[in-house]
Amino acid sequence: QAQLVESGGGLVQPGGSLRLSCAASNDIFAHYIMGWYRQAPGKQRERVATISVSRNPNYADSVKNRFTIIRDNDNSRLYLQMNNLTPEDTGVYYCVVPNVSVWGQGTQVAVSS
Repeated sequence: QAQLVESGGGLVQPGGSLRLSCAASNDIFAHYIMGWYRQAPGKQRERVATISVSRNPNYADSVKNRFTIIRDNDNSRLYLQMNNLTPEDTGVYYCVVPNVSVWGQGTQVAVSS
């Protein structure tokens, strides 16, 4: 069964940066679009960014020019570099294979002074 394991969340001040990591099973990473989704307190889950096997990224408008999704196909790892964080970025971040609805357990990101 495919597995996704996230790490790298934490508490950061507004304007700070965090880098999330996702370790994925080889069998799923090699063939599918990968993505990061998030769920803020009291809100529905939303797509943050996705990236194709050929590394073409796509971002939600709210994170463009601040977040970068990175795909390491050789090591089956997905990253999300988050810069200039704001309190609105607070939430649980999930590594996802959207086409087959496989989700990691999530990692908490809190942006607060």
